[in-house]
Amino acid sequence: MFLTISTTGTPERPATDLGFLLHKHPDKAQAFSTSHGTAHVFYPEASAERCTAALLLEVDPIALVRRGRGKGRSGAPDSALAQYVNDRPYAASSLLAVALSTVFRSALRGVCTALPERADRPLPLRIEIPALPARGGADLVRALFGPLGWTSVDAEPVALDERFPQWGASRYVRLVLEGELRLADALRHLYVLLPVLDDAKHYWVAPDEVDKLLRAGEGWLADHPEHKLIASRYLSRRGGLTRQAMERLELVRLAEADDLDVEDVDNAVDETTDTDEKPVPLAEQRRAAILTALRAAGASKVLDLGCGQGQLVQALLKDVRFTDIVGVDVSVRALTVAARRLRLERMGERQAGRVQLLQSSLTYTDKRLVGYDAAVLSEVIEHLDLPRLPALEYAVFGSARPATVIVTTPNVEYNVRWETLPAGHVRHGDHRFEWTREEFRTWARGVAGRYGYGVEFVPVGPDDPEVGPPTQMAVFSVTTKTTTTKEEKAA
Repeated sequence: MFLTISTTGTPERPATDLGFLLHKHPDKAQAFSTSHGTAHVFYPEASAERCTAALLLEVDPIALVRRGRGKGRSGAPDSALAQYVNDRPYAASSLLAVALSTVFRSALRGVCTALPERADRPLPLRIEIPALPARGGADLVRALFGPLGWTSVDAEPVALDERFPQWGASRYVRLVLEGELRLADALRHLYVLLPVLDDAKHYWVAPDEVDKLLRAGEGWLADHPEHKLIASRYLSRRGGLTRQAMERLELVRLAEADDLDVEDVDNAVDETTDTDEKPVPLAEQRRAAILTALRAAGASKVLDLGCGQGQLVQALLKDVRFTDIVGVDVSVRALTVAARRLRLERMGERQAGRVQLLQSSLTYTDKRLVGYDAAVLSEVIEHLDLPRLPALEYAVFGSARPATVIVTTPNVEYNVRWETLPAGHVRHGDHRFEWTREEFRTWARGVAGRYGYGVEFVPVGPDDPEVGPPTQMAVFSVTTKTTTTKEEKAA
């Protein structure tokens, strides 16, 4: 199976820029292994005036069958008759769509660090596919590609046998697309519509296919006249998944009509409150107190050290004043959950540029954490063994040394107010210690004195007159002094 992508250029903007956009050098022929064969990328022509990139997918039909994908409800439509003799090696299908996403992954996302301005602008493109299965005929091909900005959609039916014209046309067409589009948009059109026209997939369609469809269809699918047919066929006519996709596409349309984010439209249910006006959870009060302190400090570049599942990072992203947000955790699993919570894969380029997740241990220095306005250690220190605290102190206050450091930790004195917490028990099984207010202040003042910070203490949650608040927070601000103050010496 085969396709070509061509563009034209000028001496000022040579056509060979296509190599940068595809991240594949025109002077090289490259091969990539896939689960069902080998994908080859090469350039039949490459000059300043015209450049053509070709993708050739050599499908191994035996591997296709042995992997159990050559038959059954997700397999090729003709393979029930002949597993080893079918059109899969020759006709553009979901196999080619997967190869596109594998070989041209960065181009699909519109990412090109070498020529970012070219990636954002339309190019004169010509895409040719010699054999495209089209269940619905040439009219359906034109109905699917026509509304997407292509100036020419030439779908020429392929005869069953040229020697016997009376037999009529086959279900295949020779497709030629021409128009001025962004390369990323053109590749996304192909990624979605190739399996739609074939009306079959070589792999089992799982629920995550809805996310893939919406990511690739961002910006064009919601308003497409045939969006229902596209969703149904792309999802192998699975009714539940198709309904889910249609509901989410409707939210996209409503959001675009009102120039809002989808999350702002889909806000009928607020998980933090209900009609009974329950008290605001302590975790939410903590995040609000942290955000208030960060805003007061004028921070824009913020580290969330021990970010866990990314709740604070998510809250920071909602405020545009925080332009550079880094979540740090030693747990890969926690970072994976955080990425899902933040929907990093579906996030727009501008929003994604504000956030990153890093794996790192907080008891070791890390040069990547230097140069930030503020760092947050929310409910972190109590998870460390006390002998490890000095290492964390140096890594944060000595090495990274942000202008502001915010630390929250449980107040053990408040534990008597938790009716469900047995006497003498800490709030979480992984807590190595929980401090009284005096113990926390003594530690914080000591750290501030050793590393040249001032410190203020803020209660978080209801401040009980006898036992204090459930959470205690220290806000450290860097100073020019490095000696201990009289107050700190007295403490």
